[in-house]
Amino acid sequence: MGTYSVVDQVKTKPASSSNPDLAQGVAFNDLEDGGMLAGHVGGKAVLLARRGDEVFAIGAACTHYGAPLKDGLLVGNTVRCPWHHAAFCLRNGETLRAPALKPVSCWRVERQHGVVYVREELERATGTPTPVRSDMPESVVIVGGGAAGNAAAEMLRREGYSGRLTMLSADESVPCDRPSLSKGFLAGTASDASNLLRSLEFYEHRGIDLKLNARVALIDRSASVVHLVDGSSYPYDALLLATGAEPVRLDVPGVDFPHVHYLRTLADSRALVARAHSSRQAVVIGASFIGLEVAASLRARGVEVHVVAPDSIPMERVLGAEVGTFVRRLHEGHGVAFHLKTTVRSIDEQCVTLASGARLNADLVVVGIGVRPVLALAEKAGLAIDRGVTVDAYLQTSAPGIFAAGDIARWPDRLTGENIRVEHWVVAERQGQTAARNILGQRERFDCVPFFWTEQYDFSLGYVGHAERWDRVDVEGQLAARDCTITYRRGNEKLAMAVVHRDLEGVQAEVEFERVMAERR
Repeated sequence: MGTYSVVDQVKTKPASSSNPDLAQGVAFNDLEDGGMLAGHVGGKAVLLARRGDEVFAIGAACTHYGAPLKDGLLVGNTVRCPWHHAAFCLRNGETLRAPALKPVSCWRVERQHGVVYVREELERATGTPTPVRSDMPESVVIVGGGAAGNAAAEMLRREGYSGRLTMLSADESVPCDRPSLSKGFLAGTASDASNLLRSLEFYEHRGIDLKLNARVALIDRSASVVHLVDGSSYPYDALLLATGAEPVRLDVPGVDFPHVHYLRTLADSRALVARAHSSRQAVVIGASFIGLEVAASLRARGVEVHVVAPDSIPMERVLGAEVGTFVRRLHEGHGVAFHLKTTVRSIDEQCVTLASGARLNADLVVVGIGVRPVLALAEKAGLAIDRGVTVDAYLQTSAPGIFAAGDIARWPDRLTGENIRVEHWVVAERQGQTAARNILGQRERFDCVPFFWTEQYDFSLGYVGHAERWDRVDVEGQLAARDCTITYRRGNEKLAMAVVHRDLEGVQAEVEFERVMAERR
């Protein structure tokens, strides 16, 4: 993905109506260059954006979670979503960056006598599949049905690839919106159907051969074949490994009781929701993002929650002591009890026993003590491993024709100058998209700025960049008022920024980091 050099603050037009009918016309001179105006046409929400002498009209809401694009940022000929940083092309509405996978609509714009009119909605052009060229792989196999694997499969077809495309997923359901599993889906505010990224028919219609419950046994590099546990096999000319991560298992007596749950897949979340319906008291083991999001979601269902963790301050390692202390108080204000600087000794049918001997009643236990990358297939295949699968700037592994993306990939990050591996949904999707283009020979360097978000109760935080180690944290604004930016520095270098209810500043930080990376080429 490219780095744009033209960046503009959102400029809003002082309009007489907060939601004007754009079909009635808007004075061209009332639209500042780089400005956006939200309105409607025929009952549909439309965003008007000006770039120089050109004016564009596209759908006003991000297709990911519905964020108002007018609150986002114009970057070149794109608009970036304020919430989760998806990017849409102003010219054709295409989504250029995950996490949005669906385009926005476009309308025809007409300019007469200094007035801009938005006319009819345009039909989306359907491209003709590109025949497989001699330099393209005749068959592509994707191992993994998560964020990276799904995004790669979709991008291959979007780029016109017409060869054989197989996605081998160990899950029992089609790819789902994993971030929602611990948030809206578990809390009961997002439906089961809304959690599926696509329908089964979507993959069938696009010729993506999605195999569910498909467990890969080994990769035969010499024969370019993937062998499954059930004895079936799939030859490939290009292979993408996107096996993701798996929860770290708790090793204490009682972990096999049926009321002990982990959360990774849609099946996990469905089972947890079913158990939560009949539960009164839950113990969440681990004060990570997943653990605390689960705690908030269970409280939304009226379940009493205790959080147990060895940390002295929740999430201190990632966000620092001040933010971690605030998050603890946030949860305590919603009735969550913390048991920190301790571990679990055992679990029985009714209680969780701590190392101190204290016993916590629990008819539901959720373990969220971290995840680890699934590397067994890559290791057996003899690929280079360094606490993840080692890839180059184009996401190719040490073996030609084999790429890796998502939670398993450790790539050279131009921002930090280090090889890094992160477990972020947005990063995984963007890596899948870049890997797909590179499978088709486009040689696109992966230069994504890592981004993730968390939602707990009515508190939201977005995090841009990557800071494994820092020696200074600067807070601008009031964390207690939930209106601030937190900057993480090592020496004089800015490594990452967290924003609390300052979405636009998060997008601006992303673009700032992109500029830094561009200067280091």
